[in-house]
Amino acid sequence: MKPCVITGAARTAVGAYLGSLKTVEAQDLCAAAITAAAKRSDIELGDLDQVIMGDVYGYTPNVSRCAALVAGVPEEVPAYVVDRQCASSLQAVVSACYEIAAGEADIVMAGGVEVMSRLPFYLDPSARYKPFRLGDKPLFDTFNHGVTMVSSKKYPGLNMGLTAENVAEKYGITREEMDAFSVDSQRKMAEAKAAGKFKEEIVPFEVQDRKGNFIVDEDEHNTPDTTMESLAKLKPAFKRDGGLVTAGNSSGMNDGASAVVVMSEEKARELGKKPLVKILSMSATGCDPRIMGIGPVSAVKKALEKAALTLEDMDLVELNEAFAAQSLGCLKELGIGMDTDFYKERVNVNGGAIAHGHALANSGTRILTTLIYEMKRRDARYGLATLCIGGGQGMAMIVENCK
Repeated sequence: MKPCVITGAARTAVGAYLGSLKTVEAQDLCAAAITAAAKRSDIELGDLDQVIMGDVYGYTPNVSRCAALVAGVPEEVPAYVVDRQCASSLQAVVSACYEIAAGEADIVMAGGVEVMSRLPFYLDPSARYKPFRLGDKPLFDTFNHGVTMVSSKKYPGLNMGLTAENVAEKYGITREEMDAFSVDSQRKMAEAKAAGKFKEEIVPFEVQDRKGNFIVDEDEHNTPDTTMESLAKLKPAFKRDGGLVTAGNSSGMNDGASAVVVMSEEKARELGKKPLVKILSMSATGCDPRIMGIGPVSAVKKALEKAALTLEDMDLVELNEAFAAQSLGCLKELGIGMDTDFYKERVNVNGGAIAHGHALANSGTRILTTLIYEMKRRDARYGLATLCIGGGQGMAMIVENCK
């Protein structure tokens, strides 16, 4: 396989649910990330051979193509969408590598977008063939129906929150452990934000609404005043009796977009580009959908094996925090305790999705972008990005700093 590098990375701020980005169309937000990533890579949009974006809910048909055209990518450049649920944008990067390996492209824009504030409501599909008669007709919420993210026929009633409850039960994770993990995530992000770390990553986005124009250039989901006491007051969100998973120890519903420029190493050398990182390995694995959050464990092990590296070799790790229970389950399986130096110094050092938010298809390249910029700040050699995936999968990618 041709060696691939990343030469530019950018993301928008992650908006709170029904926050500053609630009126923004996914294609416009995605276009901003595309434009910024190309600029940071010092390429023209016409240099692209392909555009690949992740999109989970898909209410904008082929948002990759729509966003590319809005950004000013020439009409001759093709574009398509991938959906691997929460890892969709990381899959877009993997697909970019596939395009390059197949000789179909040398330069690919890859990323993802999700604007969960704009998820539509819909009628029952039977409305297409059953005539409306007297009486009320219900509206269905796209999010509520999508949160299962796995076959409802095979596993009826299973949603993502219940999978986190299952992980907590399997690994003996307590409510206190989950809340402590969440407080730590919020603290780390607040400290990173105060230090201005995310300014390098974020491209400011101008929002137009009835009150006028304003700029969104800061993440909105973080609640730095979170405490163990405040979290203890929250009721279980998914399992009424004996449940441990709450809104406070889970990721949020959010809005955001991110993109990276993937090149063949040969093309980058030919153009005189200095890559940010080299992609060493990538992997996707499946697991029991009922404990889908544990998916990163097998994916990480496979990626490490392919790169001929060990977990100890990883200088920084970005583990997407869909739920505290899920994250703690993965850490236990990987032998990483919250009291270890490895966790304190290398894992989600700027906070995770519990604090950043989780705009589904955006999250893969969001954590990859955050990882890359932190690797540069620390002069770290190896970085690992990994996510669990609705439906019972895991994905991981290992990158090496290009110095």
